[in-house]
Amino acid sequence: MHAVVKKFGGTSVASVERIHAVADRMIRDFKSGQRPVVVVSAMAGETNRLVGLATEVYPAYRGPAYDMLLASGEQVAVSLLTMALESKNQRARSYLAHQLNIRTDSSFSKARILDIETTKLEEDLKNGVIPVVAGFQGVDKDGHVTTLGRGGSDTTGVALAAALKLRECEIYTDVPGVFSADPRLVPRAREISRLSFEEMLEMASLGSKVLHSRSVEIGAKHNVRIHVRSTFETREGTWIVPEGEALENPIVSSVTHETSTSVISAAPIEKGGAVLSDFFSAMAEQNVVIDVISQSDWKEGQRLAFSVPDEDREIARKITEKHFSGAKVTVMDQVAKLTIVGVGMRNHPGVAAKFFKTLSGIGVDVHLVTTSEIKISAIIDRQKLASAAQALHTHFGLDKIADKT
Repeated sequence: MHAVVKKFGGTSVASVERIHAVADRMIRDFKSGQRPVVVVSAMAGETNRLVGLATEVYPAYRGPAYDMLLASGEQVAVSLLTMALESKNQRARSYLAHQLNIRTDSSFSKARILDIETTKLEEDLKNGVIPVVAGFQGVDKDGHVTTLGRGGSDTTGVALAAALKLRECEIYTDVPGVFSADPRLVPRAREISRLSFEEMLEMASLGSKVLHSRSVEIGAKHNVRIHVRSTFETREGTWIVPEGEALENPIVSSVTHETSTSVISAAPIEKGGAVLSDFFSAMAEQNVVIDVISQSDWKEGQRLAFSVPDEDREIARKITEKHFSGAKVTVMDQVAKLTIVGVGMRNHPGVAAKFFKTLSGIGVDVHLVTTSEIKISAIIDRQKLASAAQALHTHFGLDKIADKT
């Protein structure tokens, strides 16, 4: 028995016809000797519709009822796919998170998986039943439905593979793999055959929508290789593997971006590390994700600037205004985060110089910047994102690689 977790995204099950196509594919895999464990997202557009309804009723609310609402999209998808399998004489069983006890913490809308019971799944696999599991959702210690954040079905899939002690997890989507940049923004972007966990984690956390960052974390921790594939093709896609298994270590392997970001600044504020500690603790208590941070000293005090996802912008602004009532608080919402990623950056000097020279050469100003061993991220004006991404893709040699493929 060769069990494989296979996660299908919203576009893969966007219509009845596509749901039947997924069912046909699973039956072919089953007959070939595989034993699929299927994880399904909500049908394309459904989660956005539910978020819109929640926003109309109570824009700032993020609690148990919000997660219960959003989780309903996956319930529809798993039911329909299970019905499609059974209509073709394939035994199948649908599961919501509470039925498998996919246990999470209580961070509503951003919960993290703590544990998964696999007994029912193992029984299904032994008995020739295809389990169809709702992605994106879990249940906390108080029995509340929780959700894992947008893209969280990826995390459900990889977490199930880890819990079942499997070597790999397949993630099916509407693209054939991971690219060196978003092809919609950079037409010369190329498909990448292999990436290290570390590179993919940076890409996922910095704007790449192909994989949920938490899924990559779990894959790296439990040594579960992730295979990103197209739902609509049968060929190989992109493998996410330990660094030693990557085929090459280019200086820069990708250019990623995130448009759903905002910058909040406050000045002057009182000097001292304790002031910042108290402030960011208040942000953490409200589950606000802080990304790039810039701090500088003035004669009048400190100047603080930081970026947050757009969904956290309003609550972050309110906390900032309350915490620094005497400061001028400004919000920049027409910005984007642009990042280069590559494990080869560790051993090559001059990458930062080339990065800033490229942006300066086309008149792109940098508002905030952050770096690590394998990435450089800059917050820039959103209107200049496309030209900046294309310039970096060209100047770091990724166009040339694309020409050879």
